[in-house]
Amino acid sequence: MSASLGLFRLQQIDSQIDRVKARLNVIQKTLDNDKKVKDALTQFEQADSNNHLAMRQVKNAEAEANDLKIKIEQTESNLYSGNVRSPKELQDLQLEASSLKKHLVTLEERELEAMLSAESAEAEKEKAEKELNNVQEQAGNENKTLLEEKKQLTSQMESLAQERQAARTPVDSALLEIYEDLRKQKRGVAVAETDDDACAACGTNLTAALQQNARSQIKLAYCPSCGRILFAN
Repeated sequence: MSASLGLFRLQQIDSQIDRVKARLNVIQKTLDNDKKVKDALTQFEQADSNNHLAMRQVKNAEAEANDLKIKIEQTESNLYSGNVRSPKELQDLQLEASSLKKHLVTLEERELEAMLSAESAEAEKEKAEKELNNVQEQAGNENKTLLEEKKQLTSQMESLAQERQAARTPVDSALLEIYEDLRKQKRGVAVAETDDDACAACGTNLTAALQQNARSQIKLAYCPSCGRILFAN
């Protein structure tokens, strides 16, 4: 067996692993960064926050108006109870009751405005929630396919890892070190097959002597242009 054969077999497996890893990364990024879902979720969260704020404003307006109504009732009760006999005090109570009633009109108008705003906010929330559900359902169907592919690729990775270990075992450790270093330097491709008297990786023409060296059982041959290990059948 040539010195490069074991490394070539390992390269074939590693290239498969690299392709599977790249696809798994794409799938994971797609699953993690679904922009449509994120945008719809952001819109729903904003609409939900606006709705909660509008409801609080309604409750505050109702509470303020109810407190004023109680104060008006107390003032009128004092006014008509017969306990107050001083004309000046009666006049003050009448003025106070009148002023409170005018202020109540303002508060009730605010309460109505708050209720209308709350209705609008509720409608916006329902619209945003419906859109979110639609987008999530659509993404769910797409993601279901991606998740199934991810499952298959993960299983494939496990098989390839076993194949890689089996391919590494018979290769000399010194050759493995050279191979791994070249993998880092050459974007994952350390071994190139000869093809029509040329390096399949960079296309450089190879001499007959160099091609014969690529079949050597003792030493490795390297492409004079790209520096990759050459393998020849």
